[in-house]
Amino acid sequence: MRVLGVDPGLTRLGIAVVDGGAGRAVRAVAVDVIRTPVDDDLAVRLLKVADRLEAWLDEHRPEIVAIERVFSQHNVRTAMGTAQAAGVVALTAARRGLPVMFHTPSEVKAAVTGSGRADKAQITAMVTKILGLTTAPKPADAADALALAICHLWRAPMRDRMAQAEARAAEIARTHRARLAAAAKATKIRTVTK
Repeated sequence: MRVLGVDPGLTRLGIAVVDGGAGRAVRAVAVDVIRTPVDDDLAVRLLKVADRLEAWLDEHRPEIVAIERVFSQHNVRTAMGTAQAAGVVALTAARRGLPVMFHTPSEVKAAVTGSGRADKAQITAMVTKILGLTTAPKPADAADALALAICHLWRAPMRDRMAQAEARAAEIARTHRARLAAAAKATKIRTVTK
């Protein structure tokens, strides 16, 4: 499976493509940071993000897009820009029919480092090690985008199994309720005919 990981941001948006293989095998395909000038109008900045993302989708053809869930920050302006950039990414992917999954920062940290409280340096070190990179990805937005893609690749099979188990449990419950209803109806008919 090929995943496009996105660490959303308006000034710097980390973007990475990672291929997943059997088990936990992962391979970095591409990584970059999309930058937009702070002096540009908001709409122009969002358009630049969308245009660059379109180019990445054309070039790398991911099967799914994994985006870091926007999480409350102290700076409302920064949080709004991050959310707007994430929205542009989700919209661009949806227009192509690509599934979009959101992962929380702590989920990504736990998947890659084993700790939901890992710092940026720990994430970068583990991403470098997991992907067998000769140099650490910089800036941190690039490493975060790689971590998001890895997180999705490692967690998606578990989510799929959980969804299948829930669907199977719901089917068993429906069948059981139908049998109970049929048994109750049969009992009622026998009682009336006596």
